[in-house]
Amino acid sequence: MIPGETIASGASSKCSECGKEMEMEVLRSGAGFYVGTQCECGPYSRESGYYGTREAAAAALQSGNFGR
Repeated sequence: MIPGETIASGASSKCSECGKEMEMEVLRSGAGFYVGTQCECGPYSRESGYYGTREAAAAALQSGNFGR
């Protein structure tokens, strides 16, 4: 992981465009479900690897046991 690539590794937790404070949530992309952040401007960060189900990603978020 590159320093500053994720919020966990030093990236700002505020969107540089709208200033919204980001909160971790379960998101979905073509590759699967992941823990990350987004705002009205679009996806902001991917804090985890990909999970096959929303439930698995939600369990990782709830436990705090996620990362790239």
